[in-house]
Amino acid sequence: MGLFDRLRGEDDPRVAFIGVDGVPYSLLDEHREEFPNFAALAEEGSAAEISSIVPPESSACWPSLTTGVNPGSTGVYGFQDRETGTYDTYVPMARDVQATRLWDRVTEANRRATVMNVPVTFPPQRNVQRMVSGFLSPDLEKAAYPDDVRDYLQSIDYRIDVDPKLGHEEDKADFIEDAHATLDARFEAFQRYIEEDDWDLFFGVFMTTDRVNHFLFKDYERGGEYEDEFFEFYRAVDEYVGRIRGLLPEDVTLVVASDHGFTSLDYEVHCNRWLREQGWLEFRTDEPEELDDIADETRAYSFIPGRFYINLEGREPRGSVPEDEYDDVRDELAGMLSDLEGPDGRPVVDRVVEKETAFRGEHDAIAPDLVAIPNDGFDLKSGFNGDEAVFDTGPRNGMHSFDDAALYVDDPDASIGDADLLDIAPTILDLMDLEYKRGEFDGASLV
Repeated sequence: MGLFDRLRGEDDPRVAFIGVDGVPYSLLDEHREEFPNFAALAEEGSAAEISSIVPPESSACWPSLTTGVNPGSTGVYGFQDRETGTYDTYVPMARDVQATRLWDRVTEANRRATVMNVPVTFPPQRNVQRMVSGFLSPDLEKAAYPDDVRDYLQSIDYRIDVDPKLGHEEDKADFIEDAHATLDARFEAFQRYIEEDDWDLFFGVFMTTDRVNHFLFKDYERGGEYEDEFFEFYRAVDEYVGRIRGLLPEDVTLVVASDHGFTSLDYEVHCNRWLREQGWLEFRTDEPEELDDIADETRAYSFIPGRFYINLEGREPRGSVPEDEYDDVRDELAGMLSDLEGPDGRPVVDRVVEKETAFRGEHDAIAPDLVAIPNDGFDLKSGFNGDEAVFDTGPRNGMHSFDDAALYVDDPDASIGDADLLDIAPTILDLMDLEYKRGEFDGASLV
């Protein structure tokens, strides 16, 4: 039985969630004439800017958005995390998300979920009727469940992600073409399963928006060479969101959201190089490649984006900072970060967030001691090769921001003012009339 075989009023209310990774609310709101479908959704429903989480990185954001809890409870802090008690690192995958996902709550209530292209969902779960894993999946063949989904997706040239290497080229034409092809195939797959599946929750993510922003956002904000192509791409996104809205029966509420905002990038800031220049980081080898190459005298090290760890005795294997000096050392590092200036004299860091302020939960043992939230224009990097300059430029001209994420709810009674990413999960459950305990979430329902 497909979606349109149901009779209205016969079943529980449903939700279709469409993620637009990294899309800032200001982009959509300030250009309503360019994006009429987002404008209509705002005028007929509810829409506003929301805040992301700390840190505003997709690998941490999507686990938090889909569970309603902070990284201290999900156990995922970024693209790279550290094993407890070691210097071993790993790339978090679905098995590393320690909190309950929305679609698990849906299936536990004997209702159905179709989940497509959500980052950090590999390998695909088999307790939902259909799942195509998203960003960080190794390939499509292993990312689709059940098997017939893979065959269909291959037939439409579906790809999990745009080829980001194309964005490194000075001529962005091939990258832009690939971005459109990726977006088109994603919509075609979404449309098929929205119409074909009997779902209570449809959860799909357009990841390509984030990719386009990384390589073209400054062209949009500052009138660069590819400004027209940027708007053309987003007009296609707007059209697809409008077409999805038109596919949905009246008993389905559409929710559209991004996981973080975006802003122009001027300088990449290589934090481990900076720590090395400040005498806080040393390596055991002349050609360091990984965290385990740090030397015993190291006082602190960094992971992207702007996560700083004290090399603490008793916690790190070769910790050099005694526990009774932890607070003073951390305060000193926070002060140094606050004082850091870029080549143009601007402060690099907007604010420094302490571990206990940002993270709480059963999985905070590997939480960073400090997270630096940069000012617009500075992207905090953390390689371990030690060769790069502290301030550098690269092929990307856009970067994530904590502020200016977007949320649209096709319900005029939703109250989105002063909301953040953690409010989305309980809101979806309320829209579906699914019960939960208020204390299970760090956010609160907006309806």
